[in-house]
Amino acid sequence: MEIKGCGTALATPFRDGKVDYEAYSRLVIRQRDAGMHFLVPLGSTAETPCLEDDEKCRLLSITRELCPDIPLVAGVGTNSPAATIRNIRMLEGYGPDAWLVVVPYYNKPTQEGIYQYFKAIAASTSKGIVAYNVPGRTGSNMTAETALRVAGIPGVIAVKEASGKLDQIREIVEGRSGGFKVFSGNDDQTLQIMGFGGDGVISVASNVAPVQMVRFVEALMSGDMEAAGEWERKLMPLFDACFVESNPIPAKAALSILGLCTPEMRLPLTDAVPSTFDAMKRVLVDLGL
Repeated sequence: MEIKGCGTALATPFRDGKVDYEAYSRLVIRQRDAGMHFLVPLGSTAETPCLEDDEKCRLLSITRELCPDIPLVAGVGTNSPAATIRNIRMLEGYGPDAWLVVVPYYNKPTQEGIYQYFKAIAASTSKGIVAYNVPGRTGSNMTAETALRVAGIPGVIAVKEASGKLDQIREIVEGRSGGFKVFSGNDDQTLQIMGFGGDGVISVASNVAPVQMVRFVEALMSGDMEAAGEWERKLMPLFDACFVESNPIPAKAALSILGLCTPEMRLPLTDAVPSTFDAMKRVLVDLGL
């Protein structure tokens, strides 16, 4: 299944310290019914570093069961190639179409190290790899030059670019070949990145407003920049509110206001502060949610 357009980086709801699978199913069904183009379970928005292996397997299984016809890009990345490959082996039987693999964090690899890491991961699986560059979380930026080298590795099909460096992202878009896709990793840069040729967004905000995000991205995909600009204007307060605290704290606060799950987080993340709830309430009212 082709991966393009708007994909939701799914949040993981908790209740009393345990994964709330019933609430998770509601969230997935809401995404499916909104016409979401693809889904990304087990990413950073899912608080995956704090999930147990059995929880990861069940979450991915539920997502596939509820969305048999929607592409799934499952997060498996760690800062160790052996651990990332173990995640792939553990999850490959639960129906993902591709893997989201973050640039190794904490180790602070060189550009050559980043390239060799993705080369090793791609060689371990027959499924496509979406490389994820998010230096604000990893401490290392994968440069445009390295991203284009990584794009040449057989099996690497896309990059999720959350560096915020528009010149760097444009260089990747303009230098790519062979169907390699470039996704915005920041909601507030979706219009700009798709405007100069990017292929979509892996979104946090679409947890909260899936219908609106689908319409925004579909306007961009069809080249209707007037409609896309209007959607961006409407959605920008949500984009901003989603990051007043560490993701996914604000998004889960919004989902709790909507009655879809609790705002509960797993340590080291903590529940939203009152001002975050207030900001999200204003945004949801303005969006008619």
